[in-house]
Amino acid sequence: MRILVLLLFYHYATKNAKSYQTSNPNFILIMVDDLGIGDLGCYGNKTLRTPNIDKLAKGGVKFTQHIAASPLCTPSRAAFLTGRYPVRSGMAALSNIGVFLFSASSGGLPPEEITFVKLLKQKGYSTALIGKWHLGMNCNSRDDFCHHPLNHGFDYFYGLTVTSLRDCKPGEGSVFVAGIRAYLATPLQLIGITLISLEVLHYIDLLRIPRGALRYFFLISTVLFGLLLIFFYTFPYLNCFLMRNHQIIQQPLSYKNLTQRLTEEAVQFIGRNADAPFLLFLSYLQVHTALYASKDFKGKSKHGLYGDAVEEIDWSVGKILDVLEKWSLNDKTLVYFTSDQGAHVEEVSSTGEVHGGYNGIYKGGKATNWEGGIRVPGLLHWPGVVQAGVHIDEPTSNMDIFPTVVKLAGIPLPKDRIIDGHDLMPLLQGKTLRSEHEFLFHYCNAYLNAVRWHPGNSESIWKAFFFTPNFDPEGSNGCYNSHVCYCYGRLVTHHNPPLLFDLSRDPGEKNPLTPETEHRFYEILDVIQQAVNNHTKSLHIVSNQLSWGNILWKPWLQLCCSSFFLSCYCDHESEEKASLPKA
Repeated sequence: MRILVLLLFYHYATKNAKSYQTSNPNFILIMVDDLGIGDLGCYGNKTLRTPNIDKLAKGGVKFTQHIAASPLCTPSRAAFLTGRYPVRSGMAALSNIGVFLFSASSGGLPPEEITFVKLLKQKGYSTALIGKWHLGMNCNSRDDFCHHPLNHGFDYFYGLTVTSLRDCKPGEGSVFVAGIRAYLATPLQLIGITLISLEVLHYIDLLRIPRGALRYFFLISTVLFGLLLIFFYTFPYLNCFLMRNHQIIQQPLSYKNLTQRLTEEAVQFIGRNADAPFLLFLSYLQVHTALYASKDFKGKSKHGLYGDAVEEIDWSVGKILDVLEKWSLNDKTLVYFTSDQGAHVEEVSSTGEVHGGYNGIYKGGKATNWEGGIRVPGLLHWPGVVQAGVHIDEPTSNMDIFPTVVKLAGIPLPKDRIIDGHDLMPLLQGKTLRSEHEFLFHYCNAYLNAVRWHPGNSESIWKAFFFTPNFDPEGSNGCYNSHVCYCYGRLVTHHNPPLLFDLSRDPGEKNPLTPETEHRFYEILDVIQQAVNNHTKSLHIVSNQLSWGNILWKPWLQLCCSSFFLSCYCDHESEEKASLPKA
């Protein structure tokens, strides 16, 4: 019955929709940070107000099984821009630190990677990134900008090269506390106990230790502790800054009206390019912590500061839709809306307020490959070309945007590399009933964590886990004591045979199948293992951009808009706004 309904719908859609051979369409690609699929009205939320985002769904296509290629910011965004699993570009870590934390790191999206932005720029498109980048900046010097957005196809950049963290906003605490507690608390305690013990033994004459050695040991301990304090004090100045193109315009970052500033930049870019093809990647800093909301939204939602931030994002989306209507660009523009991964369920403020989002019925969240970490909103809106009010339940990926955008712009796909994404337009326009993703591979950093299989002759969607994170505390829905879940060692549990779920019947991943409950259990796992073998053969050794050598802070790469002696402080943006004539 379901197949018959789909066939009737697709016949209608194909008959009534325009051909998508529109010449040089515009593209507005909207990505929210850490937004849960359950946070939006169009995905079932009844308490957050998101009328403008819901309007995108009502007037276009809603994917119900849209999958991020990674449950973390850096690798997910790398996959989105390149159409490739992040492990292919070296944007997947072998350590537990899976994202860039410092502006003065040397790792990033390699210059030889091809983004869809770079291809569209070569075709004559005006291109802009407004908001978060998080894919590196410099390689060897503070002005080579080898990983910078302008080196990957963007004509214009206004935003952050790293990300918004609690440490960037005074009074919000630190995202590093959990890591320091996990990795440094024991060594610091041992140092303290050792110092006290040596001093006592020396005092009671059981062990004669030269005073100089004790003082030297104490000095080293004091210096290390001092460096830790300096790190926390200087972090906002050295890592939380706003750039326009290659220039820092605000250091440290001010959160005042930040979503509104990003929106204003986006509106102005659209206006400047209303008569020529353009691509805008609007990459919001929210709802990643630190959370913020302007006075028009603060305290107005039913879900604290997190809800306020979501509703302000919705307002911003409305402004983008308004400017498209103003310039009569609606039927010339494909609008895509998504999140880079699922909601960060472990985000709780120092006062106990929940600062993470809602993943609906799905288990887990950010940093895990449970559905809550990778199943994200996926909305496509293009009046007259994409049929309105449609739900598509087939598996799709954020990597699919690469071939979709490139083909719509009339550009051939690169032939010198594997592109893992698939063009969405045949699915959107009813030329095919099935997603081209028979298999999707889910990585936890550089480790293959799970595989999704959607057989062509079945409605089932099988998902096999080779290991799963150990939730902490046990029985919870996340790794609260470490702030995020990790990918190897004692922090995960390996499964042999793999855990197997049928997402078509158990989307919440509550009931792993067994040979007794699924008679094809071993047959399914054999097919998945063969797919893994074929996938693994397609991988090549590349430089690890998230190695310790690439992610650690390097003083010679540090950008500073004033001088270190002036604490790297400037606010050129506020000065520019103050100098403008008042209306």
